[in-house]
Amino acid sequence: MATQLFHKPLKTDEDRIDWIQLARSENVGPLTFHRLISRFGCPKDALEALPELAAKGGLKRKLKIALRSEIEAEIEATEAFGAHIVLFDDPDYPPLLRHIDSAPALITVKGKLDLLHTPLFAIVGARNASAMGKKMAHTLASELGTLGWVISSGLARGIDGAAHKGSLKSGTIAVLAGGINDIYPQENESLYHQIAEVGALIAESPFGTQPQATLFPRRNRIVSGISRCVLVVEAALKSGSLITTKYALEQGRDVFAIPGHPLDPRARGCNQLIKNGAVLVESIEDISNEISPSINMNLKESPCEYREFPPSPCLDKTRHVVNENLSTFPISVDELIRQCQLSASDVWVVLLEMEIAGRLERLPGGKVSLKEEWKNL
Repeated sequence: MATQLFHKPLKTDEDRIDWIQLARSENVGPLTFHRLISRFGCPKDALEALPELAAKGGLKRKLKIALRSEIEAEIEATEAFGAHIVLFDDPDYPPLLRHIDSAPALITVKGKLDLLHTPLFAIVGARNASAMGKKMAHTLASELGTLGWVISSGLARGIDGAAHKGSLKSGTIAVLAGGINDIYPQENESLYHQIAEVGALIAESPFGTQPQATLFPRRNRIVSGISRCVLVVEAALKSGSLITTKYALEQGRDVFAIPGHPLDPRARGCNQLIKNGAVLVESIEDISNEISPSINMNLKESPCEYREFPPSPCLDKTRHVVNENLSTFPISVDELIRQCQLSASDVWVVLLEMEIAGRLERLPGGKVSLKEEWKNL
């Protein structure tokens, strides 16, 4: 069952603008967004509460809340571009993506929306891919298409591009790091336009955003988040492809990898994945013997699905204890609650305040840490 947030239905265009405005405001990441909605019931009330929450969390300056005029301009530019803003609650939102820990509050989509509801198989790999690696990605993408899979990837050069090209006829989805209108890399401009015509493009970043280093891991979690499986064709030990598989494993996705020569740096990441339990792939049969597009996933529940008990009237003690127990070293929220020996609801409220104030870092696996610049405060 898809995650349901506990909030009032969005009935008007104004409600939708409130939703986008909240998501685009400073320090409101996906997890924080969902907790704000769950606590306050609607984006309008959450927006009104932001300044007070930030102040209680320790922010000394005024929080930057997205301007309504900016949101209206984004909606207008997106629609003029032929794309759609899809909110978490909308029927067009990718169903598997709803279940990941950091499900985007909204995405922008250009192309065929119906592809978001098909069985998706991600293919990722090295940008500096070998000729054989690109051929393998192209061939497997095409063969997976004949079996009923739609291919997802990140539109990068190398393996990503080859996978998209191999699945243009059967269906492909490209997830972008920047805005929906930003073509990166430029060498894939023709491929970008082909995918927009016969497949679908997805972006989490606002219209007009240029890719930055911090945006690529966020993109990678969506590549795996919309997909049932991830196949790695070539990857170095420290690569974006292994970040994608890390997200995939946390999200409960099946991971496949193609082995390579141990002296090739582009094979070491794949070989390590296989050692750690990924399915070894030499041909399409290795995949089809493991999974088919007709198999339903057993999805874990998302942390977005919960009701909170009302916090205590005075949280001064909780703020002190939470600050005392937090450091720059990551700790799971469950462990933090145990260490603090306080009400879980109270701890969550204080963490919410701290994140909106920009003091808290959220990490994969439900962990949090104090940001480096706040450690001595």
